[in-house]
Amino acid sequence: MKEKYSSKGLITNIIKSIEEVKGEEVILIDMKKIDNSPCDYFIVCDGSSNTQVNAIVSKIKKNVSKLLSEKPLNIEGLENCKWVLIDYIDIVVHVFQKEIRQYYKIENLWGDAKHTKFVSNLEL
Repeated sequence: MKEKYSSKGLITNIIKSIEEVKGEEVILIDMKKIDNSPCDYFIVCDGSSNTQVNAIVSKIKKNVSKLLSEKPLNIEGLENCKWVLIDYIDIVVHVFQKEIRQYYKIENLWGDAKHTKFVSNLEL
């Protein structure tokens, strides 16, 4: 039986994948202490175009599959690449185009959750 990946390992892999294709404004939202949260963690980032959003999603899928042998349960939004959701059950990744992220402000919906911002391999 294959050993399940750790949440920390998956988070690290996803964030490194985002950074490899120059995704911006990476935020990890820890929702484990939030009642009725849809998952344990959200990872939110943005790209500047359809092409970059698609590249971020592709890099995440490729790296997670290669290094952790895991595939997402579901991916939504690839049709237009304005807001793509990648569901790894405990961890859900939201990849936005900048203007769509600014409009929805998804990270503000969980103000009680712990937010960790990542800037070019440095945790703030």
